[in-house]
Amino acid sequence: MDTADLGLPVNVPSTALFTDQYELTMLQAALKAGTAERHSVFEVFTRRLPHGRRYGVVAGTGRVLDAVENFRFDEGLLRFLREKAVVDEETLDWLAGYRFSGDVWGYPEGEVYFPGSPVMRVEGSFAECVLLETVILSILNHDSAIAAAASRMSSAAGDRPLIEMGARRTHELAAVAASRAAYIGGFSSTSDLAAGFRYNIPTVGTSAHAFTLLHDTERDAFRAQVDSLGAGTTLLVDTYDVTEAVRAAVEVAGPGLGAVRIDSGDLLLVAHRVRQQLDELGARDTKIVVTSDLDEYAIASLAAAPVDAYGVGTQLVTGSGHPTCSMVYKLVARAESAGPEAPLVPVAKKSTGGKTSIGGRKWAARRRDADGVAEAEVIGTGEVPPELADRQLTVPLVRGGEVVAREPLDVVRDRHAAARAGLPLSATQLSRGEPVLPTEYVHLPSGS
Repeated sequence: MDTADLGLPVNVPSTALFTDQYELTMLQAALKAGTAERHSVFEVFTRRLPHGRRYGVVAGTGRVLDAVENFRFDEGLLRFLREKAVVDEETLDWLAGYRFSGDVWGYPEGEVYFPGSPVMRVEGSFAECVLLETVILSILNHDSAIAAAASRMSSAAGDRPLIEMGARRTHELAAVAASRAAYIGGFSSTSDLAAGFRYNIPTVGTSAHAFTLLHDTERDAFRAQVDSLGAGTTLLVDTYDVTEAVRAAVEVAGPGLGAVRIDSGDLLLVAHRVRQQLDELGARDTKIVVTSDLDEYAIASLAAAPVDAYGVGTQLVTGSGHPTCSMVYKLVARAESAGPEAPLVPVAKKSTGGKTSIGGRKWAARRRDADGVAEAEVIGTGEVPPELADRQLTVPLVRGGEVVAREPLDVVRDRHAAARAGLPLSATQLSRGEPVLPTEYVHLPSGS
């Protein structure tokens, strides 16, 4: 498998050390105790949404599937673990043959979720499932946070396209994952070429202020760019004086100039002035792109401005103030013994301080009203009520260790748009509020 699909540099052949040491020490102790092979059920969920958010977005599932498939301990990794005395030889021998052979179910990527939603369920032996905790959480927490921010920005932007341009504001590998998550959330393109290469996301970009400053005059810079990229290019017009720059841009490129970009100042006021000036110069079809530390609130404030597209960087790749979703990976059921027919028993953390969990293998369904609008996230154990049987949310992702749910990113992107459209209208309000759907728990005794 090409490690480029994982967002990894070529000299990192495995995801197996994208984990915490205690995953391996738990494995060692369980092997010695004879409990490592007990069938176990782990679930990924969050106890609450980030403050003020009304829904979450599942993103990163495709990357999780790649990471699980590539979770292998080769000789170099085993040598490292041996030299550092992380685990004993018996555990190293077990790790040498590690291949996840269990099942994974989850919300399809792009779907929305709410507090308690079993976003992902991992089943297999305790030994093989426990090792995946950190890599699964690191991917889902990051990508879902970016996708949620992107979704809010996309909703605020309406039909106007959004450009992801945050690569310089985060880790180089996180930037690629962020571009992917932003595309799921509704962005239409990225400036990051690695994201374009790995995930086939449309890429865009023309020039920065440095290009203008390189030349003797702004007009010289515009002429060089138009000569190279054509009149349909986007010219950056706020290096010096915006009014003079717009005039020069149209004179150099002609009325067929593709777009101008504004990266500073009072964007609402400047956009109106630039639109008027472009129209007066005959460049009525020239579009206006705005950038400059935008977030969903700034985008919403520009709804009445003559803006055609937004470029977003820092606020997007940092989750617009919420860089993680606080998802957790908890054991919710385990077999009474290692025997293949041993029954499952629910288990749950009961500590105080808001960190309790609910035992048992969960199902999830979304109840809708007579108009087809979602009205509740229903989660339970045991049998699914007949009226919710065709509303279940989880789908198979891995069966017997084999990935069964890879899909094109455009399918995921369309799924998110449809899922968001199926929520109550208040879901897209930017004002702080409670989750737009309540979470209802149904506890039935059988099968839990």
